[in-house]
Amino acid sequence: MHLREDHMRHPQYLRNWFGYASDRINLRLARKMGRLNHFFFVNGCMARRLRFIPSGGAVVEVTMRTLQGRFLMLPTSEVSQLILGIIARAQARYDMVIHAFVFMSDHYHMLLSVKSAFQLARFMCYVSSNIAREVGKLFWKGRFWGRRYQAIVVSDEEAAQVARLKYILANGCKEGLVSRPQDWMGANVAWALLSGIWTIAGRWFDRTKEYRARGTGQTERFESFEAVQISPLPGWEHLSPSEIKRRAASLIQEIEAETAQMHRRQGTGPLGMEQVLRHHQHDVPKELETSPAPLFHAATKEIRQRLCAAYDMFLQNYRRASERLKAGEVDVRFPSGCFPPPRPFIESWAPG
Repeated sequence: MHLREDHMRHPQYLRNWFGYASDRINLRLARKMGRLNHFFFVNGCMARRLRFIPSGGAVVEVTMRTLQGRFLMLPTSEVSQLILGIIARAQARYDMVIHAFVFMSDHYHMLLSVKSAFQLARFMCYVSSNIAREVGKLFWKGRFWGRRYQAIVVSDEEAAQVARLKYILANGCKEGLVSRPQDWMGANVAWALLSGIWTIAGRWFDRTKEYRARGTGQTERFESFEAVQISPLPGWEHLSPSEIKRRAASLIQEIEAETAQMHRRQGTGPLGMEQVLRHHQHDVPKELETSPAPLFHAATKEIRQRLCAAYDMFLQNYRRASERLKAGEVDVRFPSGCFPPPRPFIESWAPG
């Protein structure tokens, strides 16, 4: 991975570079998509996509990227243990079902089963804010994440869920950093799936107790070990543990073979973890990999169309309720499972 020079860390240079790079990325995406509305969407001229979870819950793939794609989560042992502890505490706090995750230097993916958009929002707020606080404390001051998390619903089809699991496991290999998913030192589930041990331990620091102990003379470190519980994909729940382990191992072998084939075709080799860890946390990639995200992940066109139709109905109901709210109606019912807009400002109450 090619990096820019160290002088890019200068604040003024970074401001100039980020504005220039953002313009280049946005224009390139607009040309690629051939739609001007995508250009306006990326530049913030349109509202964010509504957070939508089908009634009854769904499998969701969540992605989040660091500010400017910096390597703020460089996979040192300390950072990985902190991240695992935070995920474990968030899982216990919000009763989240976790199927897979991988934390790269500049972004992460998680595959979750969520009950509602509200549960997902609370879980993600807890995870992202604590990572920004704990990991940022080591290397960085100020804003940590580039933007709000992106959540894409995955259909109930086994093929769609397995495809997203394989994509998450392939992170690190497809970028040419390591030859096997289990070689990546960042927080991930590869070893858990291969071993059949569905828990991964991390460290949690109780900052509340630490704060209360200040000035009391206590020297104790308020540290504990927390375990992330990994659950099989919904499409694999009917399988025995040994069969799940076999299928996961088969996926990882496919990734290894595809990675080796990629390197033979390109005449290259994996960068290796030693070289990865030589990067500085403030470094940025020479070019950010960006591509438009789909509305849904589905294995068949029919299921994708059904999900799109459900979202379209949800969106229309939300818009109609919003128009009524803007018109001054008080008793407005928004569709179930949504975050309604805030109430308008009230200048003054009319007498009587």
